[in-house]
Amino acid sequence: MNPVQLKPRQADMKPVGRGPRLWAVGGGKGGVGKSIVALNLAYWIARLGHRVVLVDADLGGANLHTLLGIKFVHHTLADYLDRKISSLDKIAIDTPIPGLRLICGASDIVGLANPQYARKVRLMRALEELDVEHMILDLGAGTDFNTLDFFLLCTYKIAVISPQPTSLQNGYGFIKSALYRAINREFSRNTRLTPLIRRSSDPNTDNPIATLDDLVKHFADVDRVYSDRLQEILDTFNLFIINSMIRRPKDRRSADIIRTVCQKYLGLKQVTTLGSIPFDPQIDDCVNRMSPAFITNSGSVSAPEFYSLVNTIIRREEKPPPLPGKPTPLPEKPAMADGELPG
Repeated sequence: MNPVQLKPRQADMKPVGRGPRLWAVGGGKGGVGKSIVALNLAYWIARLGHRVVLVDADLGGANLHTLLGIKFVHHTLADYLDRKISSLDKIAIDTPIPGLRLICGASDIVGLANPQYARKVRLMRALEELDVEHMILDLGAGTDFNTLDFFLLCTYKIAVISPQPTSLQNGYGFIKSALYRAINREFSRNTRLTPLIRRSSDPNTDNPIATLDDLVKHFADVDRVYSDRLQEILDTFNLFIINSMIRRPKDRRSADIIRTVCQKYLGLKQVTTLGSIPFDPQIDDCVNRMSPAFITNSGSVSAPEFYSLVNTIIRREEKPPPLPGKPTPLPEKPAMADGELPG
């Protein structure tokens, strides 16, 4: 592989507003490479001179520290949630990668996968206030409310898919669930709108509403204020697609399929394919050895794609996406451094 030249860091790359830029990496099923994607995003953003914290937000099955070759950790998110540690900054540990720190999850604490409402809100607020430029959340698989809420917390929402039909189905289901979670959080107490949302989200109901654009029209029949707010949610749902584990050229079309369906049926305007990551046999070997060497190995077939993908992110940051409207509360309990790719 030819060396990848790093471009000089933009001197004016500062966080937009208060707190870090929040990235969520999620998906509909396990095994599509979410953790590998999150780790590589964090690595390359750090390599480009930014301060990055990678958060293992898979509260039921944390494993990012092992991918970084870290065998033992002293403190995890469980210590913060249980108030044993006063701040997230105190549990963010250094990694072998300069500029990258890690906040470890914990998979052996009963109840951590489903924290109580107050604990979850406290954690989400603390994430937003951490003094760092970029924060990347590696989420668990599936569509439980906690996973969806962390996904919605982030301005930049990344859904990882693979070319398998089941992955495409589950990936679309994850995106749809996240969007409807946002809609339900906004309108759940409006008895005139909830029947319409139900007709839109469940195709098995009587007289279903086929698309989100149609739902906007039905909302307008109730009150234009509601339809405008729903349209705002759709317009500010900033979705990115990463196509993982590509083995054949035709596999790259998977991301186009997801993007088209999201635009047609979910009414999403801001759907960007960040990149397609080729299947990399070195990744499995390094995961088994608990070594992050696949990130920097000059023979890695995925490294150039990840580097290009992160450059796309950084260029996009020069024109940040529109910020969401006023945050909706959760319902009450119901320099770039010059150099080359090492190798």
